[in-house]
Amino acid sequence: MIIRLDYFYYVLGAMLLAIAVMTLRDRHHPKRYSSALFWGLYAVVYLAGEALPPMAAGALMVVMALIAGFGGVALGRHGERTPQERQGSAARLGHKLLLPALAIPVVTMIGSTLLKDVQFDGRFLLDQKNLTLASLGCGSLIAVAIACALTRATPVQALRESRRLVDHLGWAVVLPHMLAVLGLLFSEAGMGKAVAHVVTSYIDMDMKLVAVAVYCLGMALFTIIMGNGFAAFPVIAGGVGVPVLVGVFDANPAVMAAIGMFSAYCGTLMTPMAANFNIVPAALLELPDKNAVIKAQVATAVPVLLANIALLYFLMNL
Repeated sequence: MIIRLDYFYYVLGAMLLAIAVMTLRDRHHPKRYSSALFWGLYAVVYLAGEALPPMAAGALMVVMALIAGFGGVALGRHGERTPQERQGSAARLGHKLLLPALAIPVVTMIGSTLLKDVQFDGRFLLDQKNLTLASLGCGSLIAVAIACALTRATPVQALRESRRLVDHLGWAVVLPHMLAVLGLLFSEAGMGKAVAHVVTSYIDMDMKLVAVAVYCLGMALFTIIMGNGFAAFPVIAGGVGVPVLVGVFDANPAVMAAIGMFSAYCGTLMTPMAANFNIVPAALLELPDKNAVIKAQVATAVPVLLANIALLYFLMNL
């Protein structure tokens, strides 16, 4: 293929490396050395990719966790424009400001559908194994180009804005990555079998409705504990979904997996552990209540979770 997913990992790694350098050069940064080291190590993970031995990658993540845990990642100083300047820019550009954001899903859809079979000299244009992600990467780069053209800014300014946003998000940027890996580690360690043993020992799983409810609720509850649906999925699917729903009640694995993951997302809406989704937005919006986002989402998450139980009960054998 011509456009491989790996290329976007390199772009992301280069961006993180640039953020590390800018942080290191920020003499007003309260913790510039530790913060620069944090972002530099994260850049290495993307730039080295599969060439990085698993043990070394794990060691890097442990060092990053220690840096963040001891408060080594802090907000730097940014030359932000005044509120008057921002309001003037917004008034001048108007709804055109939405074009970069809209370009991302549009390009992703076009790449995933219309361009999926396009070839040049016998090579596919887009990475066939990661078609959607490769299209998303193209959409993101095109969105940056559109934003620079609209605002008459340079790619360097885009990097500065990336650093400002990453600084505000802090260590929570890495959280989804680490929790997804943690879910795989739990699965390899046999956590799924342990969950299956506990569930079948104390709950009567002979009833289809009970098994479905345990599966969906387990997805949500484990996500609330872990903060990430990707961490919950291999454990609950391996402990309840595959051996009980598929093995006993002949559920369709695709339906089981899809609705199970949707149930996990319901848990994401209700937990402070999903810091990048719930706590960071509250901080960026300067809300007085750090749990305000969670409180607003609970009224949606609970009914959707109950609907998932009903959907899986009636659709699992299709």
